[in-house]
Amino acid sequence: MSEKTAGKGFFSNWIVRNLLVAFVLVVVLVIGAMIFLNVVTKHNQVLVVPDFSNMSVSEAEYAAAQAGMRVEVTDSVFAKRMRKGAVRDQNPAPGSKVKEGRRISLTINALNAKKVTMPDLVGLSMRQAMAELQSRGLVLGKLVYVEDLATNNVLRQLRGNREIEPGRTVETETVIDLVVGLNPDTDASTYIPDILGKRYLTAVDAVHKQSLNIRTLRFDDSVKTYDDSLNAVVYRQAPEPSPEPVSLGDDMSLYLTVDPDRIPAR
Repeated sequence: MSEKTAGKGFFSNWIVRNLLVAFVLVVVLVIGAMIFLNVVTKHNQVLVVPDFSNMSVSEAEYAAAQAGMRVEVTDSVFAKRMRKGAVRDQNPAPGSKVKEGRRISLTINALNAKKVTMPDLVGLSMRQAMAELQSRGLVLGKLVYVEDLATNNVLRQLRGNREIEPGRTVETETVIDLVVGLNPDTDASTYIPDILGKRYLTAVDAVHKQSLNIRTLRFDDSVKTYDDSLNAVVYRQAPEPSPEPVSLGDDMSLYLTVDPDRIPAR
């Protein structure tokens, strides 16, 4: 039998023919499925998530649509120093790579501040009063020292130079000044702390714990958003740290940045 006749006989076998047809169908189906998946999932095609910080919801929706994705408000918090209704946080973060149509979750600054009850701070130590204010989302403003038997004992609580009664409803982040005692017969001095490299809120807290006041709080041009301010660190302070004592209630100035070239090495 010739090779040509043998080959023809091989392919004329119905089992071989069916196997060949099945193989071709499998190959076609696999290739078709790969093409379909590439089209549907846009294989290897990713989009970069924009930065929606400080945008209104409508601005974020427009920017998201232009970028091939969508946004949804999933949470809100309140920050007095930030525009109401503006985007404060997002997930995934700016610069993340996602597929087209991905939903971006937004946290916005609430339109209305949370309300809290003003505590009774009179009679507490200055540090106890600080902790109580922080627990309620209130902000310690200025420490005003007046002569009294007990140093750092809270004598009055003020909002905008006016006494505020305990039990009053106030907004979170309301600034509360404290009038505290100063016994001239005791050591009424403190020291300038070293707060270079500390973050904003930690630095302010360290100043107050030394019974000092903040005269100037200045952020440089690198601080553009509310979250930037929270992450900013002190790159300069005045006065500088010193072993020489200063009076309780003296002022300090803090200068903050998020520029890595300005942040001091620790």
